[in-house]
Formats: sequence, C-alpha cells, structure tokens
Amino acid sequence: MEKKRILYISQEITPYLPESEMSEIGRYLPQGVQERGREIRTFMPRYGCVNERRNQLHEVIRLSGMNLVINDADHPLIIKVASIQAARMQVYFIDNEDYFQRKAVLHDDDGKEFEDNDERAVFFARGVLETVIKLRWAPDIIHCHGWLTSLVPLYIKKYYYNDPLFQNSKLVYSVYDDDFKNPLDSKFNEKLLLEGITADDVKAVEEPTFANVSKMAVDYSDAVVQGAENINTDVKNYIKDSGKLFLDFQPKETYIDAYNEFYDKV
Repeated sequence: MEKKRILYISQEITPYLPESEMSEIGRYLPQGVQERGREIRTFMPRYGCVNERRNQLHEVIRLSGMNLVINDADHPLIIKVASIQAARMQVYFIDNEDYFQRKAVLHDDDGKEFEDNDERAVFFARGVLETVIKLRWAPDIIHCHGWLTSLVPLYIKKYYYNDPLFQNSKLVYSVYDDDFKNPLDSKFNEKLLLEGITADDVKAVEEPTFANVSKMAVDYSDAVVQGAENINTDVKNYIKDSGKLFLDFQPKETYIDAYNEFYDKV
C-alpha cells in the first residue's frame, strides 16, 4: 500500500518565524505525520525577515524562473529550500522581490497591514501549486494553514482541476485567530479571475473581509480544522452550518495523532 502524500502549505513555520500556535503546528505536524508513515512536502513564504544564512536557504534553480501574471503584471517566481535536520524534513520557500523581500510578514512595525497582501496571497498560492506541478508530486491531501493560504482550495477546484496531479487531492483548511483588521484591496475578486474562474465563483469576496475570505476557503475545501482555540465567531458558525467534515481544536499534547487520524476520514 502506497504512503498517503500530504502537502502542507503554511503561512508560518518556526524556526523561520517566531513561535506561535500556527508556526509550531506548521513545524511539528508535518514531522509527526511523516514519522507515522506519511510522505510530506511543506511550503511557506520566504518573508524578508527569514534569515537565509542562518537557516541555510538556497535557491532551487530547476524550479525557479517562471513568471506569474497578477493584475496584468509579471512577477518572477523564485523557489528556495532549507532542511530541518532534526526532523529530516525539507521546507520549500516561495520568494519574489516585489512581495516577499520586505523585513516583515503581513504588517509593518506600526501594525499597518500591507496594501498588497491580497496579491501576496495570490502569488503564494499559485506559486506553491505551480512548483508542485514541476516536482511532479501528486498529493492525496493538501492541508492549508492560515488565511494567506485561503486561495489554494479555489485554485485547486476551479483552475487546476484538470491537472492529473490534483484530480484526487482533498483539501483541508485550518482556520486560526489571524484575522486582518482592514478588508483586502477592493479589486481582490477581479484579481482572482483566471480561465475556469468566473465572477460567480468569487462572489463571496466582493467584500474581502477576513470572514468572507475564510468562508470562501471553507466553501472550496473538503474538510475544515479549527487550528486555534479561539477563532472568528462568524467563521466558526459558518463552518458548523456548512456540514463540512470538521475537526475541533486539539490540545498540544494530542493534536498530531488527532490530525493524522482525521486525514483518513477526508
């Protein structure tokens, strides 16, 4: 019997970013699941605050070099990789000079969210999926962590659905307490339009609030996880009403086994 393949797409992973509920899950869940006999791949953005020398990142030339068109502009896709030796785990990084070179994650030192966070989410989601296609690695489950990954379910179900690598992939979306205060760019829904994606498909984010972006991710996912103990109430109620396969918040001591068992139900 072949090992089940799980693709982890994470907004945060420690030690590349400070420890948080999300970054610790991004770090230890793939390792724990791999130790339980699964095959994994892990991706995160290469934010400018990630120290390349200390973490020994290096560019993967054979995977880099593609341009992604977002809002009628070309943006080069650069792929880097690093290893967490203790976990025998590689982490792939999505990089781009326009979106991920600044020395911050999603907001500046004053707490102001970056105006192009919407396009950064688009670039990250598409960058990961295009790289997986280049790797010729077909995931059985794609597990997304954090709102920056929220577009992956849409793209899998509406844009890449004909790609044989993703035809049997199931989408799991983890919701955290990473709400953004201000809505994304007002043209966010227009920037999502690609071949196969219509205005009706992204109607949910005509008003691109955190709740609406999260709800759209839920709509296009096969299963949902409550990743943080406290999440947006509106989103939590939406998940319950959706009837989607759901895993409630799991304590630190047991979450790896709980997630691993949950994957067999998806």
